[in-house]
Amino acid sequence: MPETTLRRGAPEFPGQPGEPTESGRRNALLKAGALQNAILNSANFSIIATDEKGIIQLFNVGAERMLGYRADEVVNRVSPSDMHDPQEVHARAMALSRELDTPIAPGFEALAFKASRGIEDIYELTYICKDGSWFPAIVSITALRDDYGDLIGYLLIGTDNSVRKGVELQLNEAVDAAEKANRAKTDFISSMSHELRTPLNAILGFAQLVESGTPAPTPTQQRSIGQILKAGWYLLELINEILDLTLIESGKLTLSGEPVSLTEVLAECRAMVEPQAQQRGIGMVFARLEAPRYVKADRTRLKQVLINLLFNAIKYNQRGGHVTVECTLTLNPPDTVRISVRDTGPGLVPAQLAQLFQPFNRLGQESGAEEGTGIGLVVTQRLVHLMGGQIGASSTPGVGSVFWVEMALTAAPLNAVLDAVPADPPRPDALPGTPLRTLLYVEDNPANLELVEQIIARRTDLGLLGAADASLGIEFARVYQPEVILMDINLPGISGIEALRILRADPATAHIPIIALSANAVPRDIQKGLEAGFFNYLTKPIKVAQLMDALDAALRFAETTSGPAIHQEPA
Repeated sequence: MPETTLRRGAPEFPGQPGEPTESGRRNALLKAGALQNAILNSANFSIIATDEKGIIQLFNVGAERMLGYRADEVVNRVSPSDMHDPQEVHARAMALSRELDTPIAPGFEALAFKASRGIEDIYELTYICKDGSWFPAIVSITALRDDYGDLIGYLLIGTDNSVRKGVELQLNEAVDAAEKANRAKTDFISSMSHELRTPLNAILGFAQLVESGTPAPTPTQQRSIGQILKAGWYLLELINEILDLTLIESGKLTLSGEPVSLTEVLAECRAMVEPQAQQRGIGMVFARLEAPRYVKADRTRLKQVLINLLFNAIKYNQRGGHVTVECTLTLNPPDTVRISVRDTGPGLVPAQLAQLFQPFNRLGQESGAEEGTGIGLVVTQRLVHLMGGQIGASSTPGVGSVFWVEMALTAAPLNAVLDAVPADPPRPDALPGTPLRTLLYVEDNPANLELVEQIIARRTDLGLLGAADASLGIEFARVYQPEVILMDINLPGISGIEALRILRADPATAHIPIIALSANAVPRDIQKGLEAGFFNYLTKPIKVAQLMDALDAALRFAETTSGPAIHQEPA
């Protein structure tokens, strides 16, 4: 017999190199068996195997621990569907029937139908334990087949989903609490805005009347009136900024994305800020665009952003300084324009630059002569981001600062035309013998009613009729047929919006343009009012020129509509 030499690393018994020995096969089988037992005896997973009819054949240690049954209590006795919440099983059967367009019976068929068709299936259902307790579970079900491909049963592997469900519940509760807090904050800010605007309306309205009244105020009185107006408009600006910031933080500020002409917006901004610059002896330089440029933005909010930057550049400049506005195309990112506002103020140190966009941080200007809240730049930054743009700043102490906004360029609208700004139409004055046109004002606040009375008294073509609530206003509108109606929103009894609906539904008053005049200045309130059918929506405090323009537009509209011939002068 030839000798067999054993070499290090060679098989223990003769054979082909790399071929497993009998001992190796036994070890592998033992290892596989130990692994299988470890899996079946795992306490962290419920492993349930059934026959082809869904009757339990294997119930591991994990299933016993989770569900409280012993294996001998369920094997060959029950189906896994008997341990699920029956209402959930029924709901799953109905959902699968709709999804797969075939009738599926409640019970084990609802659990195994997809797996029996070779479709991967993981579902979430509630397990009911032996003691009546329950827990949410995630179950993966797989069809078992023999060597010939015939179905011989199902394997269900489940895990306790209580922890994840608990975390989800806590997260949902936290989200609900945050949403409720946001709603409460928004409602509070809206209510506060309304309550502050109502007295401000009287303060600013009567101050405007005294300022432009006859006889003209004395120089001393004029200075006092100027201080009242300055403080009042500043308080209104503060209210608006807080309102804007609250709406942005709550995610309820909606912006439009449309092509906006930079030429037009910059011209409008220049017209608004130049008077203030002239008063302070500050020159304004607006670079001319070499070609028309349009950016994708909300026109009103883009103007708000630029005006805020321009006012800051004027406010924190030095007397005799200047403000320069430049527009340049950028390469990174491409198709973007940078609008820069450069001032010749004292500049900012790096530590101040790092704190620029923090709410209520005035960068050490709290004790300075200039009023401010530290909110404006925060609102500006967030508006720019909401419009898809970027904002930044650079500064050199003793030289000045540059604030810039980058916005994406877009194509011009198809109907883009550069029209000249039309001149304001002359105020209509009544000719001798011409009957007065009637303006009905529905307002429950006596100070507001008196203010509008004094404003309208300067119009020789209008007569004012007042109503202290909506019911009386509706009756006056039907009887006196006014050309225009001014309507407060928060009225006792019937609200202004409900009164609008009543007047619109009545053929005798449906033609009358109705202007809302309200202290509800939240954008959603304005949108709600316009959608309800108001001809225009003005917010308090009243701006006299704005009110006059709105009345003129409504009167011109009234002339083009044919209403009932009934018209009586107020008694």
